[in-house]
Amino acid sequence: MPVVALLCYSGFTGLCLAMDRHYRDLTGRALQARVGLFLRVGGALLLAAALAVAVQADGGWSMGLVHWCAGLMGSAMLLVFLLPYRPRLALGLAAAGLPLAPLLGLAL
Repeated sequence: MPVVALLCYSGFTGLCLAMDRHYRDLTGRALQARVGLFLRVGGALLLAAALAVAVQADGGWSMGLVHWCAGLMGSAMLLVFLLPYRPRLALGLAAAGLPLAPLLGLAL
């Protein structure tokens, strides 16, 4: 389910950017405490939204949790492979995933 994968990827990217090292590598600036809190809360909310979408779309907790875990694993692996080699692409994919997720949800 692409909506769950996009939400998971954007959530993991938010959690990743909440770490001072990754934020500094991608933006060139030091992470402020307020921005870090916003990124942590936003990342956690995106992961929770992905869980809600997966459970709702698959008709229950049994298959919804399976699809959510698959989305978590796939998006985390993509982020882990993109971050060291193409950090700007990793950030751009997360930024593009936020508006695309609701549009895909409406289309499907």
